[in-house]
Amino acid sequence: MSQKALIVWGGWDGHEPEQIAGIFKNILEEENFEVEVSHSLDTYADGEKLKTFDLIVPHWTMGKIENEYVRNISQAVMSGVGLAGCHGGMCDSFRNDVDWQFMTGGNWVAHPGNDGVEYMVNIKHSSSPLLSGMEDFKVVSEQYYLHVDPAVEVLATTRFPVVEGPHSTNKAVDMPVVWTKRWGEGRVFYNSLGHHADIVARHEVTEIMRRGFLWCAEGKKLADHPSSDTLKFYSGMGDSQ
Repeated sequence: MSQKALIVWGGWDGHEPEQIAGIFKNILEEENFEVEVSHSLDTYADGEKLKTFDLIVPHWTMGKIENEYVRNISQAVMSGVGLAGCHGGMCDSFRNDVDWQFMTGGNWVAHPGNDGVEYMVNIKHSSSPLLSGMEDFKVVSEQYYLHVDPAVEVLATTRFPVVEGPHSTNKAVDMPVVWTKRWGEGRVFYNSLGHHADIVARHEVTEIMRRGFLWCAEGKKLADHPSSDTLKFYSGMGDSQ
């Protein structure tokens, strides 16, 4: 049985959400996913349907979302459904919704120099093998400065400052670009690259997203069919309480 993915795109047109949704659809179909694409936040109204997917891919910049819809997504991810996205389509989606920000692991706050900044993306050696074998690479785009959940596992970073500004009087910082986190039984993946479709279409970014999609979707399978070790862990949790 093929895995199922849901892509929901919209919001600010400057991020070329329809084009990027098309790139994501192609990546997933090449990996034999059955893909549903929607241009409406009302797609999130059916919480039980959301739980039938292996992966949810939001690409919606700014705007507002119903509290019920965020709860539905959160519950689906907690049940094991993966959540993966990029740039403002996931971590600048709903600026007034802290529940969304808590789940996704971060929130955009600035991009000094705006579009056209040349900077390096540094692949980080961490406990996750997700980006193993990939090399550091340069990109010319927006360089995202984010407020980031300390619980995330950082897989790639970029050095600030590149462009001078009020932040430059602080020490240099390595800002997360790619990260993973857990939300209940589900896996969450984020990549801050992707201001325009041409950036997402770069082979490095496409490969990062492909790996993230597959990793997140795999979590659904593990949640539905936990190993004997996992079952022992959860069954023993009550013994120490």
